[in-house]
Amino acid sequence: MNAVDRRIVDLLQQDATQSIADIAERVHLSTAACWRRVQKLKDDGVIRRHVALCDPHKLNVGVTVFVMVRTSQHNPAWLERFASGVSQIAEVVEFYRMSGEIDYMLRVVVPDIQGYDRVYKKLIGIAELADVSSSFAMEQIKYTTALPLDYAE
Repeated sequence: MNAVDRRIVDLLQQDATQSIADIAERVHLSTAACWRRVQKLKDDGVIRRHVALCDPHKLNVGVTVFVMVRTSQHNPAWLERFASGVSQIAEVVEFYRMSGEIDYMLRVVVPDIQGYDRVYKKLIGIAELADVSSSFAMEQIKYTTALPLDYAE
């Protein structure tokens, strides 16, 4: 990626609804050249998809819970069952396998504590877990979906 590609990605991360003509003007390219670059970024997998970012409070899922999971099971069959089950829970919006003392971390969005309790009950029904620990976010201080572009090659 060169500086023009990074600028295009930066503009799209800010607002993916911008027209190619507007982006082309801002990066000093013709519309056709800009369109080709955007298509190449898509073909190369740099741009994975275009989405709408919604306000969680307006959708009544304004409570964020970080869930840390430990397991004593470390085999492919257990992982497949757990990953498949967790992926089916709509309230789980992020799901990571971790290094260190915690095996998995989930970010869950729900309307309230009772909503989280329903998710917790689904979670413990999926597979054998050694420990489930939850922390409720009190305040969102920074949130962005834009990735840093200084490292892009």
